[in-house]
Amino acid sequence: MNNSIVINCLGTMFCTLALLVPQIAGAAVWDVDPVRIELSQEQQTAALTIKNESDQPTSLQVQAVAWAQEGGKDVYTPTRELLVSPPIVTIAPKSEQVIRVALRRQADASKELSYRINLQELPPQPREGFNGVQVALRIGLPVFVQPEKDQAAPKMTWNVQRLPDHQLKVGLQNHGTAHVQVSDFALYLPGSEQSIATQAGSTYVLAGQSQEWLLKTGSLQVVSGGQLRIKAYTDAGDTETQLVLDKP
Repeated sequence: MNNSIVINCLGTMFCTLALLVPQIAGAAVWDVDPVRIELSQEQQTAALTIKNESDQPTSLQVQAVAWAQEGGKDVYTPTRELLVSPPIVTIAPKSEQVIRVALRRQADASKELSYRINLQELPPQPREGFNGVQVALRIGLPVFVQPEKDQAAPKMTWNVQRLPDHQLKVGLQNHGTAHVQVSDFALYLPGSEQSIATQAGSTYVLAGQSQEWLLKTGSLQVVSGGQLRIKAYTDAGDTETQLVLDKP
């Protein structure tokens, strides 16, 4: 399986801004491999390869941050626990750069550690006479460190609540010792394979944290016995669970 990703900063942003400004400065196109880094007490280093697929040189800053979550929101703080080298690079057209990543602390005894590596494009000086908008590309790559003693794993508990205006609030609590990445999920009535609500898009829920989604659906008057079924697709495996529909 190919774990790299190609990132083009002129995606949907270009389609929006093109209606507002006459020009947008050059397009950064990166191929990043891997898109997620796994470290441990035994494997404390890793290599990140960034390839510049464009016809222009690209400069970027590389920064490691500690990654936590509070109230379902990501929180990032500067850290010295993860070393990235070099921190600033310029990559020639159709060339690549290797970034070294190293853990500078002991792995936790029983819980996964989480970080992000931010890649921030440093736009060049605009050429003379340019009156458009420069778009700087910025992405964050997850870094997870396995605990020293035990193999970390997520432990998921789902719940669903009925809200006014035919809305559902779906909650996920991760009581485990490792993250879970939810790619998408769907809700079904008992005995039916026709979903009544779906959610797409990747979401990380770190160890000991929770996440909520608000979903719009049709009438819920046909819900039998106050129950729904959820099918979820995650990096810890696919899951299917019966849920009791709670009142607000």
